[in-house]
This record gives sequence, structure tokens and C-alpha cells, in this order.
Amino acid sequence: MTSTSNTLFSLQVHHIAIICSDYDRSKQFYTQILGFPIVSETYRAERQSYKLDLQVDAQTQIELFSFPAPPPRPGYPEACGLRHLAFAVHDLEGAIAHLAAHHIPTEAVRLDELTGKRFTFFKDPDGLPLELYEA
Repeated sequence: MTSTSNTLFSLQVHHIAIICSDYDRSKQFYTQILGFPIVSETYRAERQSYKLDLQVDAQTQIELFSFPAPPPRPGYPEACGLRHLAFAVHDLEGAIAHLAAHHIPTEAVRLDELTGKRFTFFKDPDGLPLELYEA
């Protein structure tokens, strides 16, 4: 695989936007269980919506939104669009044990055939598939 450089601009992930059905439940999940620090929290009355900015790493944030009655995520088989969100972890077993302690099931650990790294999947409170990928 070859790497190309775009001389006009450089791209990095700035944020990932997630819409939740139960703001308090998802806020607790992403901050207390996954441990993402809160950058800011805003209530937008005109939209009846909260926006919670969470710090993932030095340059990436999660924007957690609540809206009244959002449509459900398409189920299986997988729909077109974002497939899942993956987080790199240095201690896969420790991360799985942490989730289990909070009664969050994970799938069986799999091996990435291309990289030799191990990974597993779990779901957020709305069923959004999340991945833990061995760093």
C-alpha cells in the first residue's frame, strides 16, 4: 500500500457526532464508564437538545447530541454508512474486565488477520457498535 500526501490540506479527525435516545444514560456511559472528560455541555432550547463535547485524545472529541424522538439506528444486516467506532487500548483484557464490571457484554476477542492485533466489539446504550482495538 502506498501513501500519498495532499499538499493542499492535511486531514485529521476532529470529532465524531453521536445522537442518543437517553441523554443522561449516554452521558453516564461515555463519561463514567468509558472515562471521556467533559469539555463543555450546552442545552439548545430551540432544538430541545443537549450537546456534550467529550475529549477522546489531544485532537479528537465526541459530540454527544440528544434530540426529541430520534429515529432508531438501522439494524442488521448492516446498513450503509458508519459501521462502528473503534478505540485503541493498550490492555485489551483490562478494558474488557472494566466493561464486564459495569455489566456491558463484549463479543469474543477476534484476531485481525492483516495486523495480528486483537479486538472485540460492544455496544453503547443505543446499540451503536463500538470496538476496542489492541494498540
